[in-house]
Amino acid sequence: MGNNNIVQKLWAQCDILKDDGINYSDYVTELVLLLFLKMEFENTEAGILARHKLPEGCRWPDIRDKSGIVLLNTYRQILLDLSQSKDRLISAIFSDVQTRLREPRHLEQLIKNIDQLDWFSAQRDGLGDLYEGLLEKNANETKSGAGQYFTPRPLIDSIIRCIQPQPGELVQDPAAGTAGFLVAADAYIKGNTDELYDLNEKRQAFQREKAFIGMELVPNTRRLALMNCMLHGMEGDDEGVVHLGNTLGLPGAQLPKADVILTNPPFGTAKGGGGPTRDDFTFKTSNKQLAFMQHIYRSLKPGGRAAVVVPDNVLFEAGVGTDIRRDLMHKCNLHTILRLPTGIFYAQGVKTNVLFFTRGTAANPQQEEHCTENVWVYDLRTNMPSFGKRTPFTDDHLVPFERAYGDRADGTAERTEGDWPWLDDEIDRTVENGRWRCFSRDWIESQKGDSLDIAWLKDEDSVDVANLPEPGVLAGEAMAELTEALRELDSLMQTLGEGDEAFAQRELLVEALGLEGEAK
Repeated sequence: MGNNNIVQKLWAQCDILKDDGINYSDYVTELVLLLFLKMEFENTEAGILARHKLPEGCRWPDIRDKSGIVLLNTYRQILLDLSQSKDRLISAIFSDVQTRLREPRHLEQLIKNIDQLDWFSAQRDGLGDLYEGLLEKNANETKSGAGQYFTPRPLIDSIIRCIQPQPGELVQDPAAGTAGFLVAADAYIKGNTDELYDLNEKRQAFQREKAFIGMELVPNTRRLALMNCMLHGMEGDDEGVVHLGNTLGLPGAQLPKADVILTNPPFGTAKGGGGPTRDDFTFKTSNKQLAFMQHIYRSLKPGGRAAVVVPDNVLFEAGVGTDIRRDLMHKCNLHTILRLPTGIFYAQGVKTNVLFFTRGTAANPQQEEHCTENVWVYDLRTNMPSFGKRTPFTDDHLVPFERAYGDRADGTAERTEGDWPWLDDEIDRTVENGRWRCFSRDWIESQKGDSLDIAWLKDEDSVDVANLPEPGVLAGEAMAELTEALRELDSLMQTLGEGDEAFAQRELLVEALGLEGEAK
C-alpha cells in the first residue's frame, strides 16, 4: 500500500468525526498524534528506536485494547503524562497537546483503522509525508488551502542527489517545516553507509545527535518535525533536531555554521512578529525569501553547499533584491539555477526555482568577492505538462536535469550546453533551443542588471506576441474584469451587513481615480 492509499484510508474517516464537532484541521492533528503513537510502537518493536522510547503505560497497546469512556480517559491521561515527561524531546513533542475528541466510539474507531494499516509503507514514506498528504487532501477537498507550501518529495530527493550530503557534515534547514529535507538527507547518508554501520561508534553518534539542525517558527509544525525525526532515528540535541524559533530573529543568528543548507523558505512578505529582526543582516528587507537568502549564504562554512527553493520574484526584485543577489554572487559560486514547472506545489500557479551555490570557490573556499564566474540555467518550465492530480510530478521529470548537473556536488563537473527532449529534428538542436545554457557573470551584469530571471525558450503553446490585441484593447479588458470584481465584492459586503464599510471603500476608490461626485 503506497502513501496515497494510506492517506485516502485515513481521510475516509473524516466524515465520522464531523459528528464530534471536529473540523478538518483538528482532524488532521488528531490523526497525527495517534499515528505517532502507533509508529513509535512499531519502530521500537523492530529495534529502530533505542532512546526516547515512550514509557510504559503511554504506548500504543495501552489504548489499543481499551474501549468506552475508559479508553478516552486513558488517552487524555497519556497525552498529559507525555507532555510532562522527563525526556525533553518527548515533552517537547507533546507540549500543550489535548484531544478534542468527546465520543469514545470515535476514538476507538480511529485506533482500529490505524492498527490495520500497512506500516511497512508508512515507515518508508515517513510521518511527515503522511501529514503533508493529509494537508493536501484538506486543501483540495475543503478549498481551505493548506496554509503552507510543502516541497514535493521528488524534488527533495533530486536536490539531495545533486548536493550529496556526506557523513560528518552538518546539515541545516532554517525553515524546516516537517523536516522533509533533513530526513531525506539522513536517508541518503544511511543509504551510502549501510545504515551507518560503515561508520565507527563516534561518527554514528555524531550522525544521530549532531549532524542535523533545523528551525521552525510554528509550534505545531515543529512538533511534527520532531516526531518525524525521532521515528527516523534522528535525535539531535536536548531540543531535538528542529528547534522552535524565528530564523530571521536572534535564534537564527545562533544557529551553527553549516556544511550543507537545504531549504524551502516560506513565501510572502514578513508581517508582525515573524519579520526579520537580525542586526547581522547587511540588507534590510521585509521579503522573507530575500532575508532567508542572507541567512543561508552567511551561514555556510567556507566551501559549504546550499540548495534553496525560491519564487520567481527573488530572481528579479529590484532595489535591495539586486543588492542581495549581487552579494550572493560575490561571496558564493552561484553555479546552477533550476527553473521549476508550475503546478508542483499546493498553491497552483506559483513559479519557483532552485538555486545551487557554494561558499567561496573550488580553488579558494575563503574567497569573498567575485566567486561567481558562470551561472548554468536549466529550464524545466517551458514546454512542460501542466502538473496536478492527473499528471503528477515524478522523479523521471528530473532525471535530465540531474544528468546535466553532473556528479560533482559543488557544480564543478564538466558541462555541455543543450538538452532538447522535445525536438526530433537534429537540425533544430541549437544551443538557443536547449534547456541547458551557461551565462557569464559579466553578461548577467551588463545585459540583465543582475537579474537572474533568465528565460530564452519559447513555449510551443504560448500566444504569439505579434498576434495579441492592441494594448488599449488589453487594458480595456483588464479594466472591465476589475470593475466586475469590485461590483461583486461590493454586493458581498452588502450581504454581510457591511454597507458602511462598502460605502467608505467606494469613496476611497472615487478619490483614487480622481472622479467627481459621490460614490454610489
